[in-house]
Amino acid sequence: MKIFCVWEHNGGDSLLFADTFVGAFTRGASRDSVLEKMPAEIRSYVSWKGGLMPDAFECEIIQEKQSDLTVSDADSDVIFDSERKGLSPTEYAELKALALKSAQDFLTLYQAIPDKSKSCLPGRKTFYGQVPRTAREMYEHTKNVNAYYFGEIGVPADNEGTILECRERGFAALENQADFLKCAVCLGSYDEEWSLRKVLRRFVWHDRIHAKAMYRMAVKTFGDKSVPNVFRFTI
Repeated sequence: MKIFCVWEHNGGDSLLFADTFVGAFTRGASRDSVLEKMPAEIRSYVSWKGGLMPDAFECEIIQEKQSDLTVSDADSDVIFDSERKGLSPTEYAELKALALKSAQDFLTLYQAIPDKSKSCLPGRKTFYGQVPRTAREMYEHTKNVNAYYFGEIGVPADNEGTILECRERGFAALENQADFLKCAVCLGSYDEEWSLRKVLRRFVWHDRIHAKAMYRMAVKTFGDKSVPNVFRFTI
């Protein structure tokens, strides 16, 4: 199976996104390293999402962006060429369901952490401040992009309640807007281009980044069988 990918890079640091597996990604120190990691990421992703598992993989980069951002910390502003078009009602329903499943599974993982304020991870600073170390910090950081992501396409949203509740309210506000499925590309904060397709992909992508970090932290802090591997990560 051919996996069409978008490559965003800054010097030696790379992010590779799977275009048709919405939210799947790898990151690493080189183009070759992120390409090498992609088949394992797709296996993990399909196991989590459901569907037919491909027998073999062939990655093809169909879009490239040279970035000035801290790509090594998963800072990204790329918009896929495929994200510049509107959605059919069926496509929207499928992608919305995926974003809500991701939120629910993230919440399930978080709630399973034995001590949400305990972590064995050392402190580390990134472009957005200190890296979240504890489950509570990871959860709050992940939940609190809700208002930001929806706001970039002109949808009023908040970060109140659980990650699932605020995301559901954001979708409800979106659906109250006329012709929302025709959502054009918007120029948002920091001159970054956004669209509805990009918002849907970014939710799943951002969840996966921090769910993986949370799961790995929990295994290191509390033991191998301490939490369920809800997202089917390989570590």
